[in-house]
Amino acid sequence: MKQKEAHLGYWLILPTVLLIVGLILYPIIYNLWLSLHKVNMNPAIPNTFIGLGHYWKVLTDIDFWMSFKTSIIFTVSTVVGTTLLGLGVAILLNREFKGRTIVRGIILLPYVAPVISLVFGWKYLFHPVFGLANYVMVDVLKLLPHNIDWIESPQYAFYAVIVFNIWRNFPFSFLMILARLQSIPASLYEAAEIDGATGWNKFFHITLPELNFVIGALVILRTIWNFYKFDEVYLLSPSVETLPVYVYEKAFANFNFGEGAAITTILFIFVLGFILYYVKKVLKW
Repeated sequence: MKQKEAHLGYWLILPTVLLIVGLILYPIIYNLWLSLHKVNMNPAIPNTFIGLGHYWKVLTDIDFWMSFKTSIIFTVSTVVGTTLLGLGVAILLNREFKGRTIVRGIILLPYVAPVISLVFGWKYLFHPVFGLANYVMVDVLKLLPHNIDWIESPQYAFYAVIVFNIWRNFPFSFLMILARLQSIPASLYEAAEIDGATGWNKFFHITLPELNFVIGALVILRTIWNFYKFDEVYLLSPSVETLPVYVYEKAFANFNFGEGAAITTILFIFVLGFILYYVKKVLKW
C-alpha cells in the first residue's frame, strides 16, 4: 500500500516537474550553451564553440560596465523610492477616514493599468514643449531656466525613468505593507500610549519591527524585478541604457546572441549572490 501511494505521489508531481524543467531548467541550460558558442544566423552553418570568449569580451567592455553602473543606480533609487513611498502612503491610509476604500482603490490604478498606456501618458507629461513637467518647473516654480527634453536627452531621461518606475510600482509596496499594518494588534499601541510613548516612539519601536519581514521581502522582490526591468525603461526612453536594454541591443539589434547570453549569465550570478548575501546578513534566515 505504501509503495502504491509513493508511486501515486510521483505521478501527481510529475506535471510540476516537467513544467519546471521545460520553463526554467531548459532555458537556463540553453542560455549557458549559447554563451559558450558563436551563434550563426544561418541554421545550415553549425555554431562555433569559443569557450569563455564572450565572457572575456563582455567583462572588458566599457559599455557593459557603464550599463551595469546605470542599472545599479536605477535599481537602488527605485527600490528605496517605492519602499519609502509605499510605507508612507500605507501608514496614511491605515487611518480611519471617510472614503478610505475609494482612495485605496485609486492608489492601485498605476500598478494595474497597462504599461503602454501609462508610458504614452508620461511621454506627453514630459514633452519638451507641451508637457506639464516643463510648464510647472519653468513657468510656475521658476526652477529651470528653459524647457528640457526629458525623454530623448540621456542626461535627463534617466531621472524621468526613475520617477516613472517609482510612481508605477509603489502601489505594490503599499498593498503589502498595508496588509501587515492591519494585522498588528492594537493592544501594542495602547500599551505604548499608557507608558507615554510618542508617535515616533510607536513607529520606531512597534511599527517598523513588525514590518521588518515584509519590507525585507519587498526589497528582494523589487531588486530582482527592477534590475531586470526592460519594458518600462525601453518604452519610455530607449536612450537610458540599463543592462536589460544593453542585452536587447546586443542580442536582437546586433544579432550577437552568444554575447547576449553571456551577459544574462553574469547578471544571474550577480543577482543570485546579492540575494544570498541579503538573506543571510540582513534578514538573518
